[in-house]
Amino acid sequence: MSIAVACEQTNAQTTTADPAPNLVLSGDVTGAQNKTYFEVPFEVPAGKHRISVDFRYTAREQRAVLDLGIADPTRFRGASGGNKSHFTISETDATPSYLPGAIVPGTWRLLISVPNMRPQVVSHYTAEIRFDARSEETGFADRPLAIGKRWYRGDLHMHTAHSDGSCLSQSGREVPCPLFLTVQTAAARGLDFIAITDHNTDSHFDDIRELQPFYDRLLLIPGREMTTFHGHFNVFGVTQFLDWRVSPGRLSLNEVLRDALAKGGLASVNHAQAPEGEDCMGCGWAPAADTDMGLFSAVEVINYGVIMFSSATYWDSQLREGHRLAAVGGSDNHNATTPPGEPGSIGWPTTVIEAEELSVAAILHGIRSGRTFVDLTASRDKTLDFAAESGGASARMGETLHVVDGAQIQVSIHAAAVQGSTAHLYVDGEESSAVPAMHLEGADASVTTTLTAAPGRHWLRVVVRDGAEKDQLISSPLYINFAEK
Repeated sequence: MSIAVACEQTNAQTTTADPAPNLVLSGDVTGAQNKTYFEVPFEVPAGKHRISVDFRYTAREQRAVLDLGIADPTRFRGASGGNKSHFTISETDATPSYLPGAIVPGTWRLLISVPNMRPQVVSHYTAEIRFDARSEETGFADRPLAIGKRWYRGDLHMHTAHSDGSCLSQSGREVPCPLFLTVQTAAARGLDFIAITDHNTDSHFDDIRELQPFYDRLLLIPGREMTTFHGHFNVFGVTQFLDWRVSPGRLSLNEVLRDALAKGGLASVNHAQAPEGEDCMGCGWAPAADTDMGLFSAVEVINYGVIMFSSATYWDSQLREGHRLAAVGGSDNHNATTPPGEPGSIGWPTTVIEAEELSVAAILHGIRSGRTFVDLTASRDKTLDFAAESGGASARMGETLHVVDGAQIQVSIHAAAVQGSTAHLYVDGEESSAVPAMHLEGADASVTTTLTAAPGRHWLRVVVRDGAEKDQLISSPLYINFAEK
């Protein structure tokens, strides 16, 4: 018996706010099709790199069951039966049950099985097809993991078996360290977010796609460490391939950065003042003279991969040039089992970011906005923020205050959980001789001081030190008379 299945294809525009499907496939399945298989073809245009499918059907209350799978023009790409109503497939990652790989143009087919359909039942199905859905390009969670404006804490630099991460196996051999151990350790240490940044690869995104639904209190941000001969930098928020092979006459760093930004990403310079040489090839930051540092949003001011060291001198040199760069830190972890407090331990240091919610978009917005500080103690409760005002205008950390020469600038610093520590105000990269160290008393402390505005462009930042004069917290800058980015 031949059963006709109604199927329609409609084209629709996709919008960022409410992405409509590019195609809608629909039809009816009757009782005569019980225990049969059928295919629903659809066309994929050239140049696509991701397919996302949302599938639903009626008559479930009458025990109708439709199982789902998909095939591309040449091969089977997966089947999830009745356990998933949504899936995504791209070159780099896919929902479990499905195979990542090239999105080849041509006729693809939904593979629909009918395990149960009662004789008199008719079930109507709808499949919405989206191409290159940006929400799935930039993250793995289908919704924010937490709602509400607050300081979220995480680690933005770590490695696994997908590059040079290693740890001891069950029998004590050194082996490539599986990615799930990194996520498990980060969750156990109470972090809100992490970015696994394996070198130059995107293979780890498939593992992360599988893990994110289980770790629904730990945001897994797409990341990779772009490892060039002239320096390393992280890109966050991109799952598509990015070419890293910067070389004269072939590919410039500016081209790589513009590609990353066009795909929704954010770039951050890594360990800029790392020693250069055969022990760490390309680790020191020495890009071409024409590199546009305005394409970066942050600098890894503190790295704890081998020893905890600072790249603040480089950071200040770029701020001096007028670039607006937030402070971030990274453990540069290469072994998920490294105990807390040891070099390279996950979450040490912690990057703390103010965001409206726990989502990739909100966390990256917090970095771009300069609402960050680095916690060298990897605490769960220390906070640092500051603001400045002059002549009725005000700005917070990360923002710009415009003042006239000679005006008085009042700086207000707020810190929590740093009893007995001192706040130190830095102006243009140097601790201000005009402002003595300010003692922070109590669990929730606020202090103020006043500066006189000098001509030109300047930046302020705050360092909190403990009673032994050891750095604890390092703020992002507040900008004076900078151009808006």
